Amino acid sequence: MSDGRPVKHSLTLHGHRTSVSLEDAFWEVFREMAKEKGQTLNGLASEIDDTRGGDIGLASAIRVAVLRHLQQRRGAQTL
Repeated sequence: MSDGRPVKHSLTLHGHRTSVSLEDAFWEVFREMAKEKGQTLNGLASEIDDTRGGDIGLASAIRVAVLRHLQQRRGAQTL
């Protein structure tokens, strides 16, 4: 893992290339989420993009999705 600095990766959302900068820890869980859902990173990013508000950046929306995923996972483990 890096020192916590965001790392830029290219994604394709609905046929359009974009780049997103996230810290390695977020990329790691984001990849796990896509794998668990049987999706590509581009597909999961597109899904998140479709549901985010217009004033929320894609990187922020991905971070929130990762946080919610981890919270749900933790909640399932405590039941």
